[in-house]
Amino acid sequence: MMVVTVFIKQGDPAAERVVGMLNRLKDEYSYQLAVVPIDQDEGLRAAYEKDSPVVQAGPYRLGSPFDEQDLRVTLGAALDRARHLNAIGDNTYARRIQRGRKVSMADRVSLWLSNRYMLLINFFLFLYVGLPFLAPVLALNGIQSPARVLYTIYSPLCHQLTFRSWFLFGMQPYYPRSLAQVENLASYEQLFNVSPADLAFARQFTGMEEIGFGAGRIGYKVALCQRDVAIYASLLGFGLVFSLSGRKIKSLPWYLWIIFGLLPIGLDGFSQLPSLLSFLAELPVLRESTPLLRTITGVLFGSTTGWYLFPMIEESMRETRALLTQKQTVVSQIQSQG
Repeated sequence: MMVVTVFIKQGDPAAERVVGMLNRLKDEYSYQLAVVPIDQDEGLRAAYEKDSPVVQAGPYRLGSPFDEQDLRVTLGAALDRARHLNAIGDNTYARRIQRGRKVSMADRVSLWLSNRYMLLINFFLFLYVGLPFLAPVLALNGIQSPARVLYTIYSPLCHQLTFRSWFLFGMQPYYPRSLAQVENLASYEQLFNVSPADLAFARQFTGMEEIGFGAGRIGYKVALCQRDVAIYASLLGFGLVFSLSGRKIKSLPWYLWIIFGLLPIGLDGFSQLPSLLSFLAELPVLRESTPLLRTITGVLFGSTTGWYLFPMIEESMRETRALLTQKQTVVSQIQSQG
């Protein structure tokens, strides 16, 4: 039997009139009627509020205002189409009808995810940016094996260069290259007596208690570099703000994301790449970014990326929620009708 769905705003007199007409015509056209309120779902409101009440019969959609004759034409066309497809044995149509009469486990999981996806995203971002700070805590307390596992896990995901990373429990929060010209801090070259071009050492060094010569405590390296910490922490920060707003924030225009997010981090990051190549060491244009610049550009990139991306994901999830909420309501009503 064909299913006819009517989308209504509760308390709308026009909705009561349309539902009354549909109930009178049920025996004549032989269909099951499902009434879907759109008030509580943003996706349903966006799709149907303008033309509410809206009648959906097969592929045919009839939006208000309409009279009984318009409704009869729509119902007749939908019923003729259903009879024709059944007569020719259209398997695709038959499978679609069967799926529409049952809420599957995949439907339930999809609806659950569409409502809680930001909780999952924020949780994984928290883990991703938080675990690198656990590595130096473990190392300080002599729990070396788990600390090494964390450094190893993040190694393919980040360069982990000593002179571009944060340190915990040391005399300085970071050990910049002399090229960065950070005042009042001992440089990487002074303390380690290693060329910055030796990237293998800069990646593998994770920290130690004392470096000798009375220099003091070095501390232990965070397993993500300064820029990555800023990117993922700000992405998490915007994710929390977006969630607390009820996912109401509109997406940042793409050109603003490029201007304020992508260009600053690209310029700051790529302009310092030649300084890592030993055969270019004498060039006067070489530069090394500072922890402050890496943090600022990382925050700009992470926050604008979240601002651009999360509302787009929400738009897709809103459509998913609307479809599955509609399906649950329809299936529940047609099953109760037998």
